[in-house]
Amino acid sequence: MKVIPAIDLMEGQVVRLYQGKPENKTVYSNDPESMAKKWEKAGADMLHLVDLDATLQRGSNLKLIEKIVKQISIPVQIAGGLRTESMISEALDFAQRVVLGTIAFKDMELVLKLAAKFGTNRIVISADHNDGMIVINGWQQSTSINMIDAMQNFTDKNFSEFLITNVSQDGTMKGPDLKYLKKACEFSNAHIIASGGISNLDDITAVKKCNAYGVILGKALYEGKVSIGEAKKLA
Repeated sequence: MKVIPAIDLMEGQVVRLYQGKPENKTVYSNDPESMAKKWEKAGADMLHLVDLDATLQRGSNLKLIEKIVKQISIPVQIAGGLRTESMISEALDFAQRVVLGTIAFKDMELVLKLAAKFGTNRIVISADHNDGMIVINGWQQSTSINMIDAMQNFTDKNFSEFLITNVSQDGTMKGPDLKYLKKACEFSNAHIIASGGISNLDDITAVKKCNAYGVILGKALYEGKVSIGEAKKLA
């Protein structure tokens, strides 16, 4: 199982939000480049870089993200606000993978076009959900799309990379949502990255037992509740 630290960027700072709400923000660093190097040195398998300003449609950290990526050698996946063909293509010029949420559920034609150009293995479908129902637009908008049905639709089109987040548990450190994670991990032709709610090493063990491909470490890592080294031993 891959151990993947998250670096969430807002106005150039490393932050964590509580349940995705920008008003509930904690700043952990003013130097995201040093933070990326720190997690790489600690043994991270990959970095998950999130542009929260782009997600909330109030700015962009893409140039900063490019700068970060060029200073490290481990793979990087970029998430947050990637909603146009030009932005996604630009991100894939320097990052290994992009994470697509809103656009994946609004414009399947575009996602299939990008997959044909770059390969489905470089596109991670972000199935952000609230109790099994997909949410989009920075988690601000609910939909009537069932998460499992959505995954079936994407796997039928040869997509295999998924990021699963129950938004009600993200940033809460109340434990991961194992119920929906288990359902997602039952797809034999999919790699599932679990995100949200990790609070301790037992949570990481529980995620691994679900046969997840990877686990995102966020607030628990920044609060010193888990370390990358400890997580790697379990993973």
